[in-house]
Amino acid sequence: MKIAFFVNDIATEDSEFTTTRLALAAAKRDHEVWYVGVGDVDYDPNEKLGAKGHRGLHKEGDDLKSFLDRAQDDEQEDSIVLDGFDAVWLRNDSIQDLQERPWAASMGVVFGQMLVDRGVTVVNDPVGLSRAGSKLYLQEFPPDIRPSCIVTRHLEEIRVFVERVGRTIVKPLYGAQGRNVFVIEDENDPNLKQIVAAILEDGYITAQEFVAGAEEGDLRLFLLEGDLMKVDKTYAAFKRVPRGTDVRANISTGGKPEDAQISEKELRIVERLRDRLVQDGMFFVGIDVIGDKVVEINAESPGGMQSVEYFSGIDFGLTICDALERRVST
Repeated sequence: MKIAFFVNDIATEDSEFTTTRLALAAAKRDHEVWYVGVGDVDYDPNEKLGAKGHRGLHKEGDDLKSFLDRAQDDEQEDSIVLDGFDAVWLRNDSIQDLQERPWAASMGVVFGQMLVDRGVTVVNDPVGLSRAGSKLYLQEFPPDIRPSCIVTRHLEEIRVFVERVGRTIVKPLYGAQGRNVFVIEDENDPNLKQIVAAILEDGYITAQEFVAGAEEGDLRLFLLEGDLMKVDKTYAAFKRVPRGTDVRANISTGGKPEDAQISEKELRIVERLRDRLVQDGMFFVGIDVIGDKVVEINAESPGGMQSVEYFSGIDFGLTICDALERRVST
């Protein structure tokens, strides 16, 4: 199988990224692996989508760092034709590009749709990603498994919402890694106006009812083809615990990963999500759960597999690669 991992930029990839684990797992399975950056694609006169790619070659004794170092070597760059690939995995983070390279933010979805039309298997499905990349996507799922929420650019709408539900999380509609995430205690919060002004720079605001237990952290669960991923009796999940008084559990904001215990409650939540995720072509996603609520669906380049691997000692990348092989074959 020929597979390309579409990333923001090969130079900014890190050996601890989930993408590196996925690419190395595919290379270990003797697949032909390539990295392609958002700015590396060419539409040529023969109406083909080509790219300047970096080969991901696996050699005996490789670890994540040695594998990625070899791929990042400038001398590895070569011209490839994506039309002829079996699979392209969209692992670029559009939010990362939104500020510094706005031209790049939508290109994964654009190129992905073109490749689907040319018979290439693309995951996650680019049409589904055009919706799932927004926090509004969560609102398409049953209301009993998600917090109450509004999306707006109007301060007064947020004030009325906070007055109705009480303690509220406010954050950008398109955001990641805990950036510009705040807690509003009540509608008279003296910082509300300044907080709203700061988030408005990123576009629309999501105001989400604060879920009891958030101070204790959340669970990041990894779903593969709609099911909570599992190897033997071990689930692909971990807990993220905030530090100090910061309610943000994101690892990028200092949250601490811990081993997770999965109960029937989490399995029932996944069951409620499954059909819609499968229908929308969400092959591999991460969901964040607090109590009995899903607070976020991470469909675009979900990360954190290093924590799962650390606690379980299991290379889930190989399981994901097996599933991708099945999808391509059908």
